[in-house]
Amino acid sequence: MSFIDYYKVLGVPKDANEQTIKKAYRKLARKYHPDLNPGDQEAEKKFKEINEANEVLSQQENRKKYDEYGKDWQHADAYEQAKQQQNRGGNQQRYSNSSQYNESDFSDFFESMFGGASRGSRNQAGFRGQDYNAELQLDLKDVYASHKRTLTVNGKNIRITIPAGIENGQVIKISGHGGPGANNGPKGDLFITFTINNNSAFQRDKANLYKTVDLDLYTALLGGQITVDTFDGKVKLTIKPETQNGTRVKLKGKGFPVYKKADAFGDLFITYTIKTPTNLTEKEKELFTELSKLR
Repeated sequence: MSFIDYYKVLGVPKDANEQTIKKAYRKLARKYHPDLNPGDQEAEKKFKEINEANEVLSQQENRKKYDEYGKDWQHADAYEQAKQQQNRGGNQQRYSNSSQYNESDFSDFFESMFGGASRGSRNQAGFRGQDYNAELQLDLKDVYASHKRTLTVNGKNIRITIPAGIENGQVIKISGHGGPGANNGPKGDLFITFTINNNSAFQRDKANLYKTVDLDLYTALLGGQITVDTFDGKVKLTIKPETQNGTRVKLKGKGFPVYKKADAFGDLFITYTIKTPTNLTEKEKELFTELSKLR
């Protein structure tokens, strides 16, 4: 396995913080995504490298192991265990100080641990594969109903169900879709972080939705009916006479789906903003003047 400089893949310095790494990953992932480069083998290869680099550098523990052990970082825990066993057995000359080793020393050690030595030992323990991390960006309307979607992770297509009501920033785990294990060890898991873009007229707070609706002065004063948009259609509302600016009404069950609760919905809260008429005619001004005298 040849060494890949993940920092160089993402184009970030070795002291880059998490935000810098995340920003670089998003930019490159969009540029080289297979959906935007159909049939481009070079772009597909680059996309795999970008995801692999992000999976390592975006997790603090993995990054620490990678910085210390290079391409053999996945077996760092096994190395530390073996080093302790060597120390307890009195053979400290070669493995007493890891800072003295170069990459070939590590490679020789891991080859003996997971290569030739494993062929001669049936009791060698397997090691779990690395976890993968991916980000999925969706619009708010995309998570109003459960649906299936195909993701491309490290060149493999994975069909998943996205539950209705999933939250912005929420992470779900897809078991067994991470990296392969060593010595017949189990596969790692895939962790998907959801970014929900809200381009709607609604504000969301978990399962509840909030919306501001303009109300003309005359309807606010005299009452009447208006039609408003909910997330899944239109409804008619009755306006009471003398409705005040900032009045809030609740439409029960007209909010967002509750995550993983079938047929459960939050509420929609409507706040009225009364709009004062402008560009009054002379006649209108006279009528408003007369009205003010009556008050």
